[in-house]
Amino acid sequence: MSDAPSTAVLFDIDGTLVDSNYAHIDAWWRAARAAGESVDAWRIHRAIGMDSAKLLETLLPDASDETRDTVKQFNTAYFAEHMPQLRLLPGARDLLRAVAEAGHAVVLATSAPEHELTRLRELLDAEEWLTAVTSSEDVEQAKPDPGIIQVALDRAGVRADAAVMVGDAMWDVESAGRVGVTTVAVMTGGIGGDELRGAGAAEVHDDAAAVLAALRSGDGAIAALGGRA
Repeated sequence: MSDAPSTAVLFDIDGTLVDSNYAHIDAWWRAARAAGESVDAWRIHRAIGMDSAKLLETLLPDASDETRDTVKQFNTAYFAEHMPQLRLLPGARDLLRAVAEAGHAVVLATSAPEHELTRLRELLDAEEWLTAVTSSEDVEQAKPDPGIIQVALDRAGVRADAAVMVGDAMWDVESAGRVGVTTVAVMTGGIGGDELRGAGAAEVHDDAAAVLAALRSGDGAIAALGGRA
């Protein structure tokens, strides 16, 4: 136990490590249409990263529970069509490795369902560097509720002030902030820097590769955690 990391970096996956946000947008858009509903794609984009139940409440406030369940089922099927085409974002795998080699616990702090998470983990091919992983099964409500972040901290065995969250959405920033975790944001999910900073991100980078460059140069919140030289 004495060798366990005392610091951790928590990573969102969709839009942060894997280029999947626009696949999610397409799947939700098609799912709504298949269920007889209409939602503008830009509104879906704004909700990506939310818990699916909250996303549907936001996008379809007047729809019945039955309709929302139908949309969710269609979404699962449509997103599955995108899974074979998903790719890692620049620097994603190298960043995970560098964080682990620096002596920090690496935690995938995601609310992705298990069937999606399996494919995402295969794509990342980073099992040797992971300390812990969360999924939708770990909490009743996901981001922006802070439950997933707290589970990630508990599994890493670290305090909030000894952790940094890396994410692409306002919901990542908000959920981490609610339990006192600093967020490093990336813009690969399609949300702009000003908005991410406005949500409370301590710093904003283009992508994971830029976060890695900052870490290697000794700059930023992850470097400030300390760790092995």
